[in-house]
Parts: sequence; structure tokens; C-alpha cells
Amino acid sequence: MEMQQFYYDNKIVKKFLYACIVFGVVGMLVGLILAILFLFPNLTDGISFLSFGRLRPLHTNAVIFAFVGNAIFAGVYYSMQRLLKTRMYSDLLSNINFWGWQLIIVAAAITLPLGYSTSKEYAELEWPIDIAIALIWVVFGINMIMTIIKRRERHIYVAIWFYIATFVTVAVLHIFNSLELPVSALKSYSVYAGVQDALVQWWYGHNAVAFFLTTPFLGLMYYFVPKVANRPVYSYRLSIIHFWSLIFIYIWAGPHHLLYSALPDWAQNLGVVFSVMLIAPSWGGMINGLLTLRGVWDKVRTDAVLKFFVVGITGYGMATFEGPMLSLKNVNAIAHFTDWIIAHVHVGALAWNGFMTFGMIYWLIPRMTKTKLYSEKLANFHFWIGTLGIVLYALPLYVAGFTQASMWKQFNPDGTLVYGNFLETVTQIMPMYWMRAIGGTLYVTGLIVLVYNVVKTVAAGSKVEDELAEAPALAVISSRRMKGEKWHSWLERRPIQFTVLSLVAILIGGIIQIIPTIVVKSNIPTIASVKPYTPLELEGRDLYIREGCVGCHSQMIRPFRSEVERYGEYSKAGEYVYDHPFLWGSKRTGPDLKRLGGKYNDNWHFNHMWDPQSTSPGSIMPGYKWLYDNKPMDYSQIEKKMEVMVTLGVPYTPEEIANARKSIDEQAAQIEKNLHADPDFVKSYEESKKNAATRGEEFVAMKDREITALIAYLQRLGTDIKVKETAQK
Repeated sequence: MEMQQFYYDNKIVKKFLYACIVFGVVGMLVGLILAILFLFPNLTDGISFLSFGRLRPLHTNAVIFAFVGNAIFAGVYYSMQRLLKTRMYSDLLSNINFWGWQLIIVAAAITLPLGYSTSKEYAELEWPIDIAIALIWVVFGINMIMTIIKRRERHIYVAIWFYIATFVTVAVLHIFNSLELPVSALKSYSVYAGVQDALVQWWYGHNAVAFFLTTPFLGLMYYFVPKVANRPVYSYRLSIIHFWSLIFIYIWAGPHHLLYSALPDWAQNLGVVFSVMLIAPSWGGMINGLLTLRGVWDKVRTDAVLKFFVVGITGYGMATFEGPMLSLKNVNAIAHFTDWIIAHVHVGALAWNGFMTFGMIYWLIPRMTKTKLYSEKLANFHFWIGTLGIVLYALPLYVAGFTQASMWKQFNPDGTLVYGNFLETVTQIMPMYWMRAIGGTLYVTGLIVLVYNVVKTVAAGSKVEDELAEAPALAVISSRRMKGEKWHSWLERRPIQFTVLSLVAILIGGIIQIIPTIVVKSNIPTIASVKPYTPLELEGRDLYIREGCVGCHSQMIRPFRSEVERYGEYSKAGEYVYDHPFLWGSKRTGPDLKRLGGKYNDNWHFNHMWDPQSTSPGSIMPGYKWLYDNKPMDYSQIEKKMEVMVTLGVPYTPEEIANARKSIDEQAAQIEKNLHADPDFVKSYEESKKNAATRGEEFVAMKDREITALIAYLQRLGTDIKVKETAQK
């Protein structure tokens, strides 16, 4: 048999590994800053790009797409070449993949702190960056599929099945969720509205976790765990069941994020059913990974890499048991909008993604630099301090979540809320936030130890070079199923058919859930009294999105006695038909705002946004002083925004668009007039006029500043339908 020599491309793996480490440090440090901001909300007072609302999406995007994303590419490029006995199809495509991905990350790091955000969870980046993501992902996919086609191995191994499913599913999710109409170079509106937007977003959001944070790491597990342990995968048959059941079932589970919301009940119930079913394939994968280590447990006690893998896989099992449990309606009623969800997410992220990545780094770096790890003791120290960090991060937030849910739902004998003031809950869980910050500090400390260990290892080793390999040439593969060959063995020889079948498996659930909600209008009944936002309110809503307010406040009142008593009438689907994008939120660090309009006067909002603690003692909300700056609000795009909204189905008339500036001026002037009812406002307003004159600046009237537009939006919330007085404070 003819033997062929070739070189594995280690340099591309090195690039992705180094980028993974660098962005891991950055992303997790930003996360630690956010944890500290819960304790000291005014730490970055007056600095817009360091506010919590703008940093939160930077943290999530940096950890998911920069840290984890680069880890995925590094692991895929390393393992795929060795599993297929060939170099990657194209060095050019590999490098386009690398540099394009890093440019996307840099673009995110610039635009998100500046407030350019769509507000959609894990999909906050604006439309030009979305297009870049799609293009680079396709480059990665082409490189991967063509490498599989030119392989020297007859069958494609289980890890590659998961890589294929990751590629096709993430492409579909990203493209459909990111459909938006541009207003300008860095502003767009989602083509979906309200309930439809929520369903598509959480179809994407849940499955971004499934197919970006889970399936590629399962592929890496199937390669690296057997490799490090020097043991075969426990069960090939279980691998087949795990793979196909997981990718088929996972795609249906998104609606469990929207239980008790305005989403139609049939869609909610489908999400629950498939979420509960999901525990079987998830635990099948965990069992397959852990049982692969049978007979090498003595090695686990001393080998830091295997320690990381064992805790990582265990974290995956815990998170994938908890996820289906959280999708049960009675459990979801307790957990949703609380810190329980934050704990759940971080068990998966810190243990499963983080520890699997750390183990992979500790194993790959010494082999690629042809040396030993600088310090096994430091690696073990990293493992233990990281594990302690996870425990101290997650456990307090579970306690906080139960505390929040309990306090929100308690009633006095006379039927009033025991804790009518939302801030009583916040005060109660502050010790948990301190512990969370300590746990995060320990975890980040472990990462810094890894950086030191890697730097010393690389310094002592050889330069990373391409690796010489040899394998027999692969003859032309017959498309016929051989006598006695099982169907899956045949399918493993046919990568194109395998890819198409994977695509079909993930499309079925998406089509059945999403098409009826978008196409059948009767699923989203309208309400005659619900009208489009005025031009000023539309601009204020965009400020709300820019500042990331949706990260802490929901706009979805569930049909629970406690929520109706606290916030007002429960939310209806028809109230959101003009909301591009939806802003239901997923966490209540502050109270729900759906019925906020008219609850407080304009002066209260004015003072609250300047100094939240002045109106709400004990609040951990930061001030937004830049909204008050002596500069005019930019209304130059209002006509274009309204025209885009008309294209999306919002019934603005040509006259309303033509008179938008006049409408803004009239509504803003009325808000400024209302503000003059407060003597303190009048006094400070006159002083600011004098100060501007002293500095030789042109004084901008309050009606023309950003804060006025935001007040207009906040005062509109929930006023389209009549609601009773509530107990919220």
C-alpha cells in the first residue's frame, strides 16, 4: 500500500490557542468587574462605556465567542487533521478563519461598550458584524468539509460528527436570528416583532448554548479524553444514539425560556416536552465520557489534565440535568428571572467549557512545543482553586435565586405583598453577591496561573512547527453499502450525506415551532388600543437598548398572583406587535417595567436616572449621568427609523414621518415643562445655564437632551391598556 508523507498544520492551532488564552483573561476580567459593580454600582460613575449595561454583553460575547470560540477552532483544527490523516484543505482558508474571527472579536470589543447593540441575548452585535460572522463561519465550514472529503481515513470518527452538526446548525441559527433591516452603518431593527422575535431569539439563544457551547465540546471530549487516557471510547453504539438524539431533540427546547410568557401555550408545551426528553442523550454522552476512563482512575488522581476533564464532564452532566428540570413549569415559575439561572449558566460555562478548555491547553502546549509542562504542581493548583471558585460562585447564587423567588411571592394574611418594595430582595442577597465576587476572583486567579505556566512552558520548549506525518493513500470510496455493513458505518463514509442528514435533523424542530408563529397571524392577536411609539418614544427606546437596560429589567409580567399584584395586569401578546426587537429580558436585578408608565412623575425618573440611590435607597443601579450632558440628542435618523419600521409593518403614516421632528419637539417640551414643577430642578437648571455661559458653551435645553427621550419611553410603557394600581415601589 502506497504511503504518503504530509505535514499537520500546528501553527494554526497555536494561533487559536494563544488567542483563546488572551481573550479568556480579558472576558473573565470583565466578568469579575461586573460582579464587583453589583457591590459598588457607582464605581464607574459617569463613564458610559464602563457601565454595567454596556459591559455585560461584552463579557458574554468575549467568553462565548472569543474564549470558547477560539478553543473550539484550536481543538477542531488539531483533532480533525489527526483523525482524517491529512492536512487541512487550505492554509489560506485556515488563516482567513483565524484573522477574520479575531477582527470580529475586536469589532465587538469596540462597538458594544460604545452602545451599538441589538439587545438580543448572545446576538447583540450589529448587522455588519453579523454578516462578517456568517462569512467567516462559512469559510470554516468549507475548510472542514473539504478536509473531510480529501481524508486518508475511510470512516469519519464520532468527534467529527459533532463538528459537522455544529457547523450546519450554528449557520442556520445565526442567519435566521440575525435577519434585520439596517437604519445606518451600526443601527438596525429586527425583522421580527414581539412574540415572534422572542421565539426566534430563544430558538437561537438556547441552541447557541447547545450547538456552540455543547456539541463542539462533545466532539473535543470524544477526541481528547480517549487520547489523554489512552483508552478507546467506552461505547461506539452509545455514541451513535447520543449524537442523533441530541441534535434532533435539542433544537426544540428553546421555548422553555419563555414559559408563562405571552408565547402561545402550544409552543411553550413543545419546549417543555423536548427539554425533559433531552436529559437522556445528554447523560448518555456524559456516561460515555466518564466510563472511557475506566481502569485509569489512579492516573486521574495525579494527572491535572484528566482532573480538568473529569470535573468538566461532570459539570456538563449537572448542567444538562438541571436544564430539563428548569423547563418544568412549576420549577420555572420559581427560577426564572432569578439568580438561580445565572448559577445554572455558569456551572456549564465555568466547569464544562472552562475546564475542558484548560485541560486541552495543558495537554496541547507541551506536545506542540516538544517539552514537558513547566509545572504540574501549578496545574494542579489551578485545578483546585478553579474548582473552589466554581463552588463559591454558583452556590451563593442558588441561595440568592431561592431567596428572590420566595420573597417575591410572599403574601400577608390581608392579601398584600409581604415585600412590596423590590429593593428588600436586593438588600437580602447582597452577601451572596460578595461570595460570588470572591468565587470569580479565585477562578480568574487560576486562569492567571495557567498563563504563567504556559508562558514558562513555551519559553523552555521548541518553536511550534508543522508536524511530519505518514499515512496510506485512501482509495476511491464506493457509495454502495457493502454486504453486512450497518447503515451508520456506511453513512460515516459519506460526509456529504451525513451533513445533509444532520441539517434535516435540526431543521425539523425549528420549522414546526417557528413557521406557525410567524406565518399564522391569528397566533398573535392584536389589541386595538396598542399604538406605535411616538418619534420621541422610539428614540428613547433606542437609548434603553443602547444602555443595556434589558440586562437587569424585564418587560414581561407572568400570570401569577404575586406578579399581577406587584406590577399590574399580566402581559398580552398583542402589546408587543410593534416592538422591534422584543425587550422581555431574562433577569430581574431590578423590577419589571412593563407597567411603569405613569407610575411616577417625570421628575422621579429624572432624579432616578441621575442618582438611583436618591429615589431608591439600597438600589444597585448605576447612574446614567451622560444622558444629561449639555449636548443635543441626535434625531437625524428619526425619519429613516420610521420608514424602516413601516417596512416592518408598523403603521406610521407619511404625515407622521414628515412631522416627526415637530412631534418630538412638542412632546419633549411638555416633559421639560413637567420637570419645572420640581424647585430643585429649576435651581440646578438655572445654574447649568450660568455655567455654560461662563465656559462660553452654547446651552442645550433639557428638552433636547437624551434623558428627555428616555423619560418619554419609560412613561409610555404599559399605558396602551388600562391596569389597576399595584404594590410596586
